[in-house]
Amino acid sequence: MLNYSSIDDIDVDALETNSIHKFWLNLITNGLGDKIKIPIIIAVGKKRSPIIGLTAAVHGNELNGISVIQRLMHQIDPSELNGTIISIPVVNIPSYLNGVRLFKEGYDLNRIMPGKQNGDVADVYAFRFVNKVIKKLDYLLDLHTASFGRINSFYIRSDMSNPKTRQLALLQNADIIVHNPPSDGTLRGAAEELKIPAITIEVGNPSGFQKKIIKSGLEGIHNVLSYLHFIPDQVEPSNKNTVVCSKSYWIYTDLGGLLTVHCELRQHLKEGEHIATLRNIFGDVIKEFYAPQDGIVIGKSINPVNQSGGRILHLGIIE
Repeated sequence: MLNYSSIDDIDVDALETNSIHKFWLNLITNGLGDKIKIPIIIAVGKKRSPIIGLTAAVHGNELNGISVIQRLMHQIDPSELNGTIISIPVVNIPSYLNGVRLFKEGYDLNRIMPGKQNGDVADVYAFRFVNKVIKKLDYLLDLHTASFGRINSFYIRSDMSNPKTRQLALLQNADIIVHNPPSDGTLRGAAEELKIPAITIEVGNPSGFQKKIIKSGLEGIHNVLSYLHFIPDQVEPSNKNTVVCSKSYWIYTDLGGLLTVHCELRQHLKEGEHIATLRNIFGDVIKEFYAPQDGIVIGKSINPVNQSGGRILHLGIIE
């Protein structure tokens, strides 16, 4: 069995160059006083800077990003690396172990960043993660997926008004990019408030591995590393016509019942187009739903059982 040492802080200057290092990073302690640790893989190249960070599983059931990070770190040759890669395959350890999305007591870690030094358990966890990891970085790529009962296209959230984050987003060769300002409680937003260029990469669906979309996520990160001269390679040109959206929002039901969403991911919709049907438990149609404006389907619900206020689809408004 492999054993990895535990550390209390990341000190890149103390690590051997041209090497890959694996640690457990101590974050908080539980009710028994035992340390809750997160896995961390650090590739230190010929030079120690700049530093790029890769994070996954901020939500405990979002697994595709874990595989993206594992594959990338197995491919990296540190002797050809100009800089350092700090990767965290699982950020939200308690939720990952329980197979759930949210942190303890129902907190969403990606809505409370950068946390608080003196707050509840979720605030402290977020605060220590930002201070022990994110503040060490020059760039951040944060990997996510859809939530339970929903599916996503391969899309990016980025502040498209910032030239640096815009370029990071375009390098992903994604299906869709959504403009998102940074101050939103997300890990990406917390990084950008620290002047660290950051994007969110949405790689598919929860609670499993999807080989095709993992490969797409890996290619996008490879492009960033090539573009920023971390690795001596060329950017892979896109064979996609990436759609850039100025904003996006979810369409919700106002009644409960059994929902059928008729449109597909990446489908272009016209205002007034039929998008979903809601039936009661007897199978009778109780409501039809229509697109409120032109747009593109970023994600959608696949769980038929829906309450009032349930999600139908995520609509992107094209730039």
